[in-house]
Amino acid sequence: MKYRKIALTLLTMALGTSGAYAKKTPVYEQAHQLTPDQAALVQKAIGQEKILIKAIQQRTPLVETYIQNTRPDVKLYQVPTSDQYTLSRVDFGKGFFDKTYEAKDVSGKKGWFKGSFGAITGLTKALGLDKHFTYNPTGFMQMMFLDPTGFDQQHYVFSFVRREFLGSVRTWVFDVHPKVSGMGRFYGRIWIEDQDGNVVRFNGTYTGPRSEDDSRYYFHFDSWRMNVQPGIWLPVAIYVEESNRAGEKDEGLKAQTHFWGYSLKLPTRDSESVSMKVEDAEDKSDDSQDVSPLQASRQWVLQAEDNVIDRLEQAGLVAPLSPNGFEQTVLDQIVTNLVVPNNIPLSMPVHCRILLTDTIETTTVGNTILISKGLIDTMPRNEATIASVISMELAHIALGHHIDTRYAFNDRLMFPDEASFRRVNMNHTDHDNQEAAARAQQYLDASMYKDQLSTAGLFWEQLADRGQVLKALNTPKLGDSLLKLDGTPWMTTLAHSAPKINWDDLAQIPALPLGSWLKTDPWDDHVHQLNAKMYAPLNPRDKMPLEVTPVYFRLQRYDEAQSQAANAAAAAKPKAGAAVQPAAGDPPPAAPPAGQTTGGTPPPVASDQPAPSQAEGPQPQQTPSTPNPQQPNPQQ
Repeated sequence: MKYRKIALTLLTMALGTSGAYAKKTPVYEQAHQLTPDQAALVQKAIGQEKILIKAIQQRTPLVETYIQNTRPDVKLYQVPTSDQYTLSRVDFGKGFFDKTYEAKDVSGKKGWFKGSFGAITGLTKALGLDKHFTYNPTGFMQMMFLDPTGFDQQHYVFSFVRREFLGSVRTWVFDVHPKVSGMGRFYGRIWIEDQDGNVVRFNGTYTGPRSEDDSRYYFHFDSWRMNVQPGIWLPVAIYVEESNRAGEKDEGLKAQTHFWGYSLKLPTRDSESVSMKVEDAEDKSDDSQDVSPLQASRQWVLQAEDNVIDRLEQAGLVAPLSPNGFEQTVLDQIVTNLVVPNNIPLSMPVHCRILLTDTIETTTVGNTILISKGLIDTMPRNEATIASVISMELAHIALGHHIDTRYAFNDRLMFPDEASFRRVNMNHTDHDNQEAAARAQQYLDASMYKDQLSTAGLFWEQLADRGQVLKALNTPKLGDSLLKLDGTPWMTTLAHSAPKINWDDLAQIPALPLGSWLKTDPWDDHVHQLNAKMYAPLNPRDKMPLEVTPVYFRLQRYDEAQSQAANAAAAAKPKAGAAVQPAAGDPPPAAPPAGQTTGGTPPPVASDQPAPSQAEGPQPQQTPSTPNPQQPNPQQ
């Protein structure tokens, strides 16, 4: 308790540093006097900021920051040279304490996270860099606030710029300058929505000790908020960019910070047992009165699987299933497309779930395939590429490489959320991965994707090429990396079948930037496919494989977003009696040429005009009507 009071005092002192450095002489002058309407909206925004801080203090979201250091490049404008990754669960009600998720120790060395960073010791240190340019993840978190203690007309000058729509939300734009010189004051531009006066976006930096633009102390950032519940706007993402940092010749950085899990509840103490609640449970028992030893063993594995998935979902690490969501309509169908032609005798259905982290990793938990959001986001819009990843996990299941069954005992999963990476061990051995990779290649060779494997291999080749510098992105937190320790891909045969990466070939898209496929609901952690238009690259710089890019949201008010989501769900729901499989006699879909997309997605348009809207992304090719391949085999 004493430690928390000290930390909170340090935070208050840090956030008030501008007062210590303040001078009486005004630095900025207002260009035009605000009209009564403009002044009223600004005053309303000042009040809403205080309400926002109180609302956030009741939340314990997950905060993920991914940083890529960059250098200039003649052809590609800039390329990543190294990266860093952090994931934390933050209790804002206790002085902004940072409970950093710790990684598992699989090598005998210290984990990826060097322990908890604890409470922040000052805004300057948190947002700035030390002499070795080591990033403090809490600093990126602080960019969700304008000025927690001094955002008012006594400390800032507001100048009206224009009115602007951000999506369907009308905003009034103001330039904001500190009235007096000082350390740590916001300097930039804000967007205030016109109904309730919430600041929904702010873009700029914090003032340094000598000038308002000094990247040795503070970064430039673009911070976004979203209407997550009726009347509640909360931070959802921050983009940071410095093309040329002070004191570092030709070295820059790009970073994204994402917030989710606002509805998660934090236990009152770390040692508190976490209750497990399975809603809408179904009775999966059959008519037989007894079970065989083999069936009992499989049920034991299933029990461990259910316990782990429930625990990870509760910790905000696995997305809850959405009706007709991406997992079911795309990923599960690809599983079927691999199971049927290979006649894999599965005792239980195999399903896919999504890890919410940006790290590129995948693993299996019983008969559940876990694929990280970062991995899905960076794969090109090509169904064969997704199948190449799923095939290896399907091979793990078929070969019996299941999770440790000690998790069938529920008490083994009663630990603090931030210990999930350290306490849950779901990675496979190198021997298992080598064996699964060989079997996966056989599955692909016998599947409908066999003529598209060279295109799929491009992703694995690109991953290995940039894996040498993007080590944090390719360091798994729960499961397996797609790369070996020496940087070569596990699916070596597939990667060797691909053509060489050609940056000048604009039809060749080996990998996509982060955030290209899915978006996470910051309130309830559901994932949804982006409803975005696809643009064809005009030059090699437009490709940006595996890179961090700016964030931009087309904002909606909560009621409007809910209405659109309900309409989309109703449209996606199949009508009664509608056939799921293609009609008899329909010709099978032809394999597209290498470099083009599959599953109904049109190839890139050779123009700077947008391609047709890809609201649903690639639609999985479905197999001819056959008995359910994932029903238990009566001979097992």
